[in-house]
Amino acid sequence: MRIDPYAHAPRLPAEGECVIPKQLVGGGELPIELEIGPGRGGFLFERLAVTNVGMIGLEIRRKWATIVDDRLKQRGYGPRARVFAEDARDAIPRFPDACVANIYINFPDPWWKRRHRKRLVVAKDMTKSLLRVLVPSGELFVQTDVLERAETYFAIFDEAKDLEPVGQSPWVQENPYGARSTRERRALADGLPIYRLRYRKRSVELPGPGPG
Repeated sequence: MRIDPYAHAPRLPAEGECVIPKQLVGGGELPIELEIGPGRGGFLFERLAVTNVGMIGLEIRRKWATIVDDRLKQRGYGPRARVFAEDARDAIPRFPDACVANIYINFPDPWWKRRHRKRLVVAKDMTKSLLRVLVPSGELFVQTDVLERAETYFAIFDEAKDLEPVGQSPWVQENPYGARSTRERRALADGLPIYRLRYRKRSVELPGPGPG
């Protein structure tokens, strides 16, 4: 009988319970940042090295959630960073409102067949969940090396009334966070273009349409 080496991958509290991000990384007063799909953890480690924040990663692959969570502890980041083997689409609805300072989505959605579209992370319904848990003025950053996907993400975010570009345009040339994902470094080494979108949640909600 084959033993699954990742059967005990780190998981969030029992299904149905509210998830308090600060309680997952020590319960202190540090702002909490969220990376969806950290993979091998390159962005997480570099971000933790350059700024004093707490970080949570949601990684659907149990293998990499386990490996990266263990490495965080080994390198001394365990008190302020964890990675959990969770599908972000199921986990984030359990988070309370306005509990995350920044959200990073690096090179998401490697699903190309039509029947796999329901698995996409960056979709309209998911964007609503992301905005709900993001604090006012908190940032949402997405990058990909697939132009078609970037244009799809832009169209979704452009419809979200609670989002605004950090600068004059949501399209940015550089990654401003002092950290790169493993995939980002590979794309740069291969000379591939990278399409980046940087938004923030409006600090004041825009009024709805007036009476007709």
